Amino acid sequence: MPGKTLRFVAAAAVLFGLDLPASLSAQIEIGTWVQQSGPGKGMTLKVEECCHGGRRLSYSLAGNAEVMLTLESAFDGTEAPVLSKGKPTGETMAIKRVDAHHAVTSLKMNGKPFGTSKATLSADGNTLTVENDITFAAGGLTTGKQTEVWVRK
Repeated sequence: MPGKTLRFVAAAAVLFGLDLPASLSAQIEIGTWVQQSGPGKGMTLKVEECCHGGRRLSYSLAGNAEVMLTLESAFDGTEAPVLSKGKPTGETMAIKRVDAHHAVTSLKMNGKPFGTSKATLSADGNTLTVENDITFAAGGLTTGKQTEVWVRK
């Protein structure tokens, strides 16, 4: 798996930990999202309902229909494994809602923390700004802060 992929998955995952008002929550998360800026621009993320109210996130690169990575999470702060072709990658994410427009994710590789992500969802639910802070070089990632913008397709 390319090292860059972990960075994209880390940031995008926080989107689906956001708890929107009840009338929108069932609709806004489900669907397809495209990364507009930041490392991995053009990456696509498909979100489906799963796991007793949680979400399945499936990532693919722009122009490639093959699913590269998947994650199933309840968004309650518990760790969930990131899978590549159904097999664990060594990465886990613990996604937790903060409020209706904010979520945080703790990232680990082989049990060792390597970063965090903070997400802010726009008022209209169509744009997500993610601030990543990678503190440990894992899977080819460089340390530091990056900002990504995702839009609903």
